[in-house]
Amino acid sequence: MALLIQGLRTALFYLLLASSAFVWGSLSLLVGPFLPFPQRFAFIIGVWTRMAMFFARHVVGIEVRIHGREHIPATPCVIMAKHQSTWETFFLQTLFAPQVQVIKRELLSVPFFGWAFALINPIAIDRSASQQALQQLIEQGCANLKDGVWVLIFPEGTRIPNGRVGKFSRGGAALACAAEVPVLPIAHNAATCWPNQTWWKTPGVIDVVIGAPISPNGQDNRAIVELNTRCRDWIVQQQADLGCVYQPHHDLAGARDA
Repeated sequence: MALLIQGLRTALFYLLLASSAFVWGSLSLLVGPFLPFPQRFAFIIGVWTRMAMFFARHVVGIEVRIHGREHIPATPCVIMAKHQSTWETFFLQTLFAPQVQVIKRELLSVPFFGWAFALINPIAIDRSASQQALQQLIEQGCANLKDGVWVLIFPEGTRIPNGRVGKFSRGGAALACAAEVPVLPIAHNAATCWPNQTWWKTPGVIDVVIGAPISPNGQDNRAIVELNTRCRDWIVQQQADLGCVYQPHHDLAGARDA
């Protein structure tokens, strides 16, 4: 019976999430273009992601526990976060505002959600053109940081199953070095409640760990590699501490160029 009830709650959650995306996405397309960027972000993304977190908490029973909130710097920097599910793409936008995310360009084609998302100027890259994507990331990322906007990057580039850490793109570290700002590393265990491989949602507490900012030691390639390695090592250790056992696979270890 408990499984049936949770299944019904999960179905209701998705119904509410999809309905809110349609309604709020449509409203955002009408209102968003007339608002300055900070207010546009708060209206389009801030409100909707909080609705999603409200549904997650009160419909399927997913709570959040934040560790290290005191490490959040007073001025925006580059956020490099573990990527396990869709949950963190919602939640981290409620924690850091205004912000831009580095996303796959094709996400902007998703009806209503993607169209509204385009209004907050994400850094939408073409992954098949790695060098152009890196240059775009640095140019647009530096401009946003200069304007007081957080830049969120999932360096693994895709959602990685619980228990693993994927290859880390150097793009986030390269941006931090170019902009001369620190990286704020974030680990979490979202997949324990919100797994990527299934629609099922499990009640429980998601722990989010925010690390101390990691400052770059220069702007050259060696500094980029070092910063990326320090960030990845910290996230790997935190994932292990959270009980997300890190399984070193030759196809997942190390960092990639773009």
